[in-house]
Amino acid sequence: MSAPLSADLAQIGKSVVIKGELSGSEDLYVDGQVEGSIALKGNALTIGPNGQVKASVEAKGVIVQGKLDGNVIASDRVELRRSAVVNGDIATQRIAIEEGAFLKGKVDIQGKAEKAAGK
Repeated sequence: MSAPLSADLAQIGKSVVIKGELSGSEDLYVDGQVEGSIALKGNALTIGPNGQVKASVEAKGVIVQGKLDGNVIASDRVELRRSAVVNGDIATQRIAIEEGAFLKGKVDIQGKAEKAAGK
């Protein structure tokens, strides 16, 4: 399972540890450790199989293969792969959970009307 290839993709490697606020306007692939918050409103966040994230996450799309402790707000889609371990609440329009993924928290599926009213 390697990082998806894209022209606008930032990567955080296995040995990198970040503490604080992360924000950006490109897709982000995390295979290291992040503590704090991640804001990628119009872009996707992928947490790789070695990724360990303790943060509140706000992004367009979120794919989790590693470990995530924190709440997720995704404007489009959340995908939990079989190796995912998620502790926290998820708010999104669409969600996919593979067999074997672990989720402890609540899932709030929001319709387009709810999203528009929230803005």
